[in-house]
Amino acid sequence: MISLKGKVALVTGAGRGIGKAISLMLAQSGCRLILAARTREQLEEVHREIRGRGGEALIVPTDLTRDEEIQRLIDTAQTWGAIDILINNAGWGKRAPVVKGNIDDWDRTFHVNLRAPMILAKQFLPNMIAKGDGAVINIGSVSGKTGEANGAAYAASKFGLIGFTQSLYEEVREYGIKVAVILPGYVNTPLIPPNRQINRSKMIQADDIAQAVHYVLTSPATCCPVEITVRPQRTPYR
Repeated sequence: MISLKGKVALVTGAGRGIGKAISLMLAQSGCRLILAARTREQLEEVHREIRGRGGEALIVPTDLTRDEEIQRLIDTAQTWGAIDILINNAGWGKRAPVVKGNIDDWDRTFHVNLRAPMILAKQFLPNMIAKGDGAVINIGSVSGKTGEANGAAYAASKFGLIGFTQSLYEEVREYGIKVAVILPGYVNTPLIPPNRQINRSKMIQADDIAQAVHYVLTSPATCCPVEITVRPQRTPYR
């Protein structure tokens, strides 16, 4: 199993839910963490938890819809040297039928879910290529496989993320860089509002996605799990 000790990892959407679980897993595995999300207070909470476990982390509050903030994240990350692991986890979407959709919401969805991951990968890949090692893992959704009513922009962005992942893998596979997309179903996070019809204990847990990320990162050099779909073992609907 490949060791992650001493590697530098950048995680977007790191303040809660899946991003927090991934960050804690990476810190436990010995990575140094750069944590990005919009809400400083959430990042500070994750930072305290990592430091309390003996890990090292740097927080960079970032709105991924703003190019100047993306650039600040890139510049700050580079003060820690080359990024070894990029986790594009941040996601956003608002449900609405296409005919009633808000174009600003569509733009935000594509900026966060697809454009920002592409920009960050473009920026950090040259150092990975030079070293012949590294990983880019995108957190997608099962919505990237099957569209549904009232979720067109979100589904389109996640379909696009799968396509980006597949193309990027073909471009950098010969350099030994792992590129993967993980496609969760409903995950028990604050993004899913309370619902009496759902048994949250049967939903996918954020730690389950963190374990999928760990599997990609520690898989042998001879293989790359390019796409992983994660669904609940039992139906969470009562």
